[in-house]
Amino acid sequence: MITPVLAASADARHQFASFDVPGWVWAALVGAIVVMLLVDLLAVHRKPHEISLREAMVESGVWIALGLLFGLIVLAWQGGTAAGEYYAGYLIEKSLSIDNVFVWAVILSYFAVPKMYQFRVLFWGVFGALVLRAIFIFAGVALIERFDWVLYIFGAFLLYTAWKLATHKGGEVHPDSNPVLKVVRRVVPTTSEYHGQHLFVRHGGKLLATPLFAVLVLIEATDVVFAVDSVPAILAVSREPFLVFASNAFAILGLRALYFALAGMKDRFRYLDYGLAAILAFVGIKMLIVEWVHLPIPVSLGTIAGILTVAIVASLRADHREAANGGGADVTAPAAEVDEPATEPDRHP
Repeated sequence: MITPVLAASADARHQFASFDVPGWVWAALVGAIVVMLLVDLLAVHRKPHEISLREAMVESGVWIALGLLFGLIVLAWQGGTAAGEYYAGYLIEKSLSIDNVFVWAVILSYFAVPKMYQFRVLFWGVFGALVLRAIFIFAGVALIERFDWVLYIFGAFLLYTAWKLATHKGGEVHPDSNPVLKVVRRVVPTTSEYHGQHLFVRHGGKLLATPLFAVLVLIEATDVVFAVDSVPAILAVSREPFLVFASNAFAILGLRALYFALAGMKDRFRYLDYGLAAILAFVGIKMLIVEWVHLPIPVSLGTIAGILTVAIVASLRADHREAANGGGADVTAPAAEVDEPATEPDRHP
């Protein structure tokens, strides 16, 4: 005899898009991601240079267009429900990633990474993030399929994270106090100077890590923290691994360009944390009640987009009012802008 709880769990699973994905489709998706990364690294950004705001905005537009285009492919392939779940996941990941961008700005500024080398370290950071997200996604889906009660843990965690974000309980980011950085400095012999874009250099017969390697490790560590929030959030709107991974991947691929476009605008988005907290609270509640109430994907999409829009518009209007009254903060200097080293760093092959 099927208990009411098990029956409700089965009904909830059937309310999400579910379909078989052939191996060649997975291979095509991963292959397309690898090709886009290689083109970005070896063609568009082959030579290290400072990314201008105009270049960052253009590239952001291209990445967003690619993400939206893939949703149309899903629509033609699997229909409106699957496409809606993809777009909801994409929007959640994109909005939550904005905070990740500002943390990157703090890390790059703290380590005084020359602007011409920032793209390369962020490239490898994004590459690592894709691998980490894949692991988190498949582990999360497997847990939910085997243990339905995990849903309540995920939902409660998202509500707790939303409360911390809204009340600023997370505190400031202090890279030097990060335990991961302390372990890296203790275990890996490191130089004190940058050597171009190299993560490691050979000096005196020894292989030494450059400060850029420590930056990369910190970026990957922070992505683990953000993945703990964003992956459960996306699992509230989709349980199909292909859709969850694709939405994460296309949102993450554009993070580098988004960083160069938004790194200096943290002060202008004063209400963004409240908006992100509201989004996390919404998806947390959605996850907690999914066994009994399934909100249609258009409702989820509209709610998430509406919250994000209100937070951004309210922030910009508040900034405009302060500027008109002559009391606005100076937000013209990007947070990630750093002075170049006084001496040209050694360049080792």
